[in-house]
Amino acid sequence: MAKTPVRITDVILRDAHQSLIATRLRTEDMLPACPDLDAIGYWSLEAWGGATFDACLRYLKEDPWERLRLLKAALPRTRLQMLLRGQNLLGYRHYADDVVRAFVAKAADNGVDVFRIFDAMNDMRNLRVAIEAVLQNGKHAEGTICYTTSPVHNVAAFVAMGRELEAMGCHTIAIKDMAGLLTPTKTATLVKALVKAVKIPLHLHSHSTSGLAAICQWKAIESGCYLIDTALSAFGEGTSHPPTESLVAGLRGTPYDTGLDLERLERVNAYFRTVRKRYHQFESEHTGVDSRVHVNQVPGGMISNLANQLKEQGALARMDEVLLEIPRVRADLGYPPLVTPTSQIVGTQAVLNVLTGQRYKSITNEVKLYLQGRYGTPPGVVDEGVRRLAIGQQPVIAHRPADDLKPEMAKLRAEIGGLARSEEDVLTYAMFPEIGRQFLEERAAGTLRPEELLPPPEAQAAPCYLAPTDFNVTMHGETYNIKIRGAGHKSEERRPFYVYVDGMPEEIMVETMGIVPTDVSSEPRDPVGAPQPNIPVSASRRPKARKAGDVTSAMPGTVVDVLVSVGQELKAGDPVLVIEAMKMENEVPAPIRGIVKNIHVKKGDSVTPDEALVEIG
Repeated sequence: MAKTPVRITDVILRDAHQSLIATRLRTEDMLPACPDLDAIGYWSLEAWGGATFDACLRYLKEDPWERLRLLKAALPRTRLQMLLRGQNLLGYRHYADDVVRAFVAKAADNGVDVFRIFDAMNDMRNLRVAIEAVLQNGKHAEGTICYTTSPVHNVAAFVAMGRELEAMGCHTIAIKDMAGLLTPTKTATLVKALVKAVKIPLHLHSHSTSGLAAICQWKAIESGCYLIDTALSAFGEGTSHPPTESLVAGLRGTPYDTGLDLERLERVNAYFRTVRKRYHQFESEHTGVDSRVHVNQVPGGMISNLANQLKEQGALARMDEVLLEIPRVRADLGYPPLVTPTSQIVGTQAVLNVLTGQRYKSITNEVKLYLQGRYGTPPGVVDEGVRRLAIGQQPVIAHRPADDLKPEMAKLRAEIGGLARSEEDVLTYAMFPEIGRQFLEERAAGTLRPEELLPPPEAQAAPCYLAPTDFNVTMHGETYNIKIRGAGHKSEERRPFYVYVDGMPEEIMVETMGIVPTDVSSEPRDPVGAPQPNIPVSASRRPKARKAGDVTSAMPGTVVDVLVSVGQELKAGDPVLVIEAMKMENEVPAPIRGIVKNIHVKKGDSVTPDEALVEIG
């Protein structure tokens, strides 16, 4: 048998921590491992794209472009790979072609060597401009097939996609099994069909969610796929990927031997095992095998998001209802693969359907855009009743969605103005206008502060001003046990409190809206007896929703836009607010006909379902 060594892409710097610790791994914890990572001999390291751009800005307060430059400098011998959402780039909407070309060019300039390009709908039209831009910049274009199962997905359709990607000029083709749905038999069948149909190499990306990914890797290799994604075991398995070391050890002495240094892999893995402990507060509860994925097809990261949303509503017990509703919504929408952004689109709508008690009573803006054809052509037939509920008689486009978009770069430069020090900053604003602008403003003011990392549960050495306190809180009919472990340093505006909620470590950021006056003699004291400074207390000043004309949010979220003013006359169903939840926007309608009497929110406010946000009478 001819020797065909397997080449490995390690996802330790991107998908591994995105899957298991909510994309929170900081650049400062990546860089010390880079000399060893660079010496291993990987085919590539996936280090950018996906949710990392968003997480850098939103939580870590890092410039994602600077992260890319630092990693490129620290990994000079290893190709850096990114995940790009085709015409969506790294955001959740389609961008004009000039933005796509500018983004690819700057990503290439700053260090990306391999671009894995996918579209959530598998609509090849949405990949064309990004692939062209990668080729124009002299980089490696990896076209992607998003693997899923449904009545409308089959091997013949996937092979047709592979041929089209090869015709576009792609250097390799990735089979992206984001939910871990491949079985060994299906893997062998698909890989053999693609090997026969195309001349370019195949690359397998499969998550361990269902417990089958390692076997699927072996069947793929036997069938002619010699590029494989793995994750160092410190961040492997669960909703992540099969361990790198295991595949290297398993292929030793075979014609597929990777040639990688197992001892060096173990050394760098030991480093990441220690680093992971710093991020214990972000650990996913879904770290083992979840066979439900074969029914609901929800990627592991999406399950974690759903759990958090339901927990915020005191409705975690309804998770099984949501997981049953997701396949129904997916069928209504024509069986899109569940990967960003369609996983969020389908998942959020399923949550709304369950929590409102009526299917499609509240429909997100993204579902409406989807049903207008603004994300591309669905793989299957859409339920026309759902389409009418969402968009009425509005036309459905059949052409490439980005054909309707005018060039945007000049407009974006004008909007962000002097806050942008470079073209990269303009692109940061383009990807995420709200959090991008906030990041650039905080950078200009010198106030960038990453979220705090909690000390490990067994450690009590962190700044602490409170003696441990234990109490129960009841919300929405659910009771939670709260144990206060301590408090961080107080600024004029906010203060972190470290707590356990039903035994799970959490950080609560309390913002100052009023000060509870305390007498020093009665103040709580820390373990060594120092007086506790005044505790800032943040309480909602909005009235509770009680009347038929009270406008409420179906889910906890953030106000993106207020569409009405006091005194405005509305009809029932007129849009009043836009709320963002789970990264999806939901237009909140007027519940009755009447006049806007009071508005209790503004853009940027956080809201909960029991509050009256706008009063109509």
